[in-house]
Amino acid sequence: MKIRTLLCAALGAAVLASPAMADYPDRPIRLIVPFAAGGTTDIVARVVAESLGRELGQAIVVENKGGGGGAIGAEALARSAADGYTLGMATVSTMATNPATNPKTPYNPLKDFTPIINLVNVPNVLTVNPKVPAQNLQEFVALLKANPGKYSYASAGTGGISHLDGELFKSLTGTPDFIHVPYRGSGPGLNDTIAGQVSAQFDNLPSSMPHIQAGKLRALAVASTQRVPGLENVPTFAEAGMPDMNNMAWYGLVAPAGVSPAVVQRVHDAAARALKDPKTAQRLIDGGSQIDGGTPEAYAALIKRELELRQKIAREQKIQLTE
Repeated sequence: MKIRTLLCAALGAAVLASPAMADYPDRPIRLIVPFAAGGTTDIVARVVAESLGRELGQAIVVENKGGGGGAIGAEALARSAADGYTLGMATVSTMATNPATNPKTPYNPLKDFTPIINLVNVPNVLTVNPKVPAQNLQEFVALLKANPGKYSYASAGTGGISHLDGELFKSLTGTPDFIHVPYRGSGPGLNDTIAGQVSAQFDNLPSSMPHIQAGKLRALAVASTQRVPGLENVPTFAEAGMPDMNNMAWYGLVAPAGVSPAVVQRVHDAAARALKDPKTAQRLIDGGSQIDGGTPEAYAALIKRELELRQKIAREQKIQLTE
C-alpha cells in the first residue's frame, strides 16, 4: 500500500510538471548583455537572439546592463529567478578576468550560473587611431617607451578581458605609463578611439572589424590561432613576438544557478540549431567570430579553465584592481 501511494504521488508530480515543461517557453525571454550596446557581446547576442527566438517560438528581449567590466549585468543575472526566463551572455570578462582580478566581484562564476552553450570564439585585436605614428606593433611599443604617459588605451570596463589584456601588454612590453581608460562596454570606447580621445583599444574583433575595414582604426595585432580573413596583413600576437597575448575570447549563454536540466537542454538545442542557420552563421563569421556550439558540460569546463588561466596571469603579473 505504501509503495502504491508513493508511486501515485510520483506520477501526480510528473503530470503536474509535464505541462509546464512542455509549454516552456510560454512568454518572452530576457537576455542580459552585461555591456553597453555596440560592443562584440551585444553584436553576438543580437544576431543569435533573432534565430534563437524563432527556434523557441518566443521573442528574446535583449537588455544591456553595462558597468564594472560586466560585473553589474552578471550579478543581475545571478540574482534572477532560475525559471529559464532570464538568460545572460557570458564572456571571458564576466566569468574569468573580473573574478581573477577583483576580490570584490559580487558572484562566483563557478557556482552562481548554469552553463548552457558556448556560442562563438572570437579573436581579440589591438587597434590604434590612424593618427598615432606607429604602423606595426614594434613601432607602437617603441613609441610608448619614448613617450611615457602620453598615450592611452580604452577598455570595455575595469576588470574585463580588454583591461586585463592591456595590463598584461604593459607588463610584457615594459610600458607602465600606457594609461588605462575604462568604458561601460566596447562601443563607447570605440567611439572615443575613432575620435582620437584615446590612442588605442584592446577589443574583440567583431565590434572593431567594420572600423578597421573603413580605415577609421589601424589594427596592429590579433589574438588568434591564425591570421584573420580580411586582415591578412595583420600578424597574430604570436607572430609579432608576444605569444602570451595570443588568447581568444568567447561568448556563450548561461542561466542562473538552479535552472532545471530540461530547460538547459531545451535552450541549448535551440541555440545549436540557431547557430546552424546559414544566415545567422554567415553574419557571425563575417563579423570575425568562429562558431562553437558545444555541450553544456564542455562550456562548464571551458569556463573553469579560463578562470584558472586568468587567475594565474593575475598572480604572476601582480594585477589586482585598484581603480
